[in-house]
Amino acid sequence: MSVESLITWGVRVARHRSEIDPNRRQLLRALGGLGALSLAGLPLPAAAGSRVERLRMSVDGETTRLVFDMEGEADYELFHLQSPDRLVVDLANANTDATLEINDHPRSVIEGVRHAPRNGSDLRVVLDLREPVDPRSFQLMPAQDSPHRLVLDLTRKSSSGTSRAPADDDEGAEPRRGRSQEDLRDVIVAIDAGHGGHDPGAIGPGGTREKDVALEVSQRLAELIEDEWGMKAEMIRTGDYFLPLRERVNRAREADADVFVSIHADAFPDSSVNGSSVYMLSEGGASSEAARFLAERENQADLRLGGVPMNGKDDSLSNVLLDLAQSGSLEASSTLAERMIDELDRVGKVRRPKVERANFAVLRSPDVPSILVEAGFISNPQDERRLRSSSYQQSLAEALLTGLRAYFSTHARPGTLIADGGEDMEKHIIRPGETLSGIAENYSVSPSRLREVNGVSGDTIYTGQVLEVPSRGS
Repeated sequence: MSVESLITWGVRVARHRSEIDPNRRQLLRALGGLGALSLAGLPLPAAAGSRVERLRMSVDGETTRLVFDMEGEADYELFHLQSPDRLVVDLANANTDATLEINDHPRSVIEGVRHAPRNGSDLRVVLDLREPVDPRSFQLMPAQDSPHRLVLDLTRKSSSGTSRAPADDDEGAEPRRGRSQEDLRDVIVAIDAGHGGHDPGAIGPGGTREKDVALEVSQRLAELIEDEWGMKAEMIRTGDYFLPLRERVNRAREADADVFVSIHADAFPDSSVNGSSVYMLSEGGASSEAARFLAERENQADLRLGGVPMNGKDDSLSNVLLDLAQSGSLEASSTLAERMIDELDRVGKVRRPKVERANFAVLRSPDVPSILVEAGFISNPQDERRLRSSSYQQSLAEALLTGLRAYFSTHARPGTLIADGGEDMEKHIIRPGETLSGIAENYSVSPSRLREVNGVSGDTIYTGQVLEVPSRGS
């Protein structure tokens, strides 16, 4: 395909304002790997030779992190070997004078490390594993007296996320339109807990760290989602470690996420500013001075710690096309953000009752509707006290879940359980404008029976609420 044809295709994607179909999402992901193409159609120059100076290892929960401190950028490949389990790291045009030893750790998935020259100019590092892992890798640029770094996150496969098995009473149930349950999938919610590791985020007057609040709320939301029929959670950060913004976006896309929700609790110079907010990516300027300030703060924090810029200055053709395609998910992002604001307003004060817009780099996924939730301002003493409260964190998570229900009631992708309409027509997610009497009439049950089954008094229902619908005559 010519450059002109690719650009024409990219513009066509940008005009598709409501939803990106699965085939187009696949093509976008393929384009995301075409980093070797430049605008002139020429390959990018090869990386210069590099040296591995040392290895560092840490363990956080189910994830073992191995960091290669490098003199120069790494050009590398990863692959698995089995019987026994090993992970091989091939570094092109690289060498080392170090022993590359790591300390033994009882919770690490790495049993040992070996290395040797390869092909005269390359370096092979072999990680002997105690069990199968799900490996993730990314690079960090030199920052704050740190060198180039190649980071491997190795998560035990048993904890990397699994679909819930159907309950006993689901066996044999057929959804409407006669499709088999095995043909359908859960919608995937990527949950991004902001900051982490040596990036604490904002710190409140009482010493509360943003990274801790973000992870706690994210974990509560993930637990609720895993118990929700038709949904699956994909945690981007599962422990207290740093991830650059580009890697957060990449992990959501690799998981084929349906939505991306980044959770924060930021600060502002004026300590009187309080309340929750919901942001989406801005195609132009920020919607307020606070939005501009917060976006700049988040983006600059990533760069200070070695993250690769996501400001559109990369000259690869694939990134140009992905930027064009970004507009295809903005309408869905706006809808998701509006649903979240509606629900957060039930929990506490919403700083502004409308969607805020700013140039947050972490929201730049071209094909995943993405929002950033500020659960509150940790710089405000009252907000800080609430954010530290377990009950308030749980209320926030429940509000976010309800917002997701409302969003997926109208925006679930084809081929998902929610889009298909229910396990066996016994669950109904309330859509905007529906009434209890109208729902009862649609399912040929009495309103009183619908109230009884769901413990509803009166006719008050809300968008995103899930109703159990009894079978006719029951």
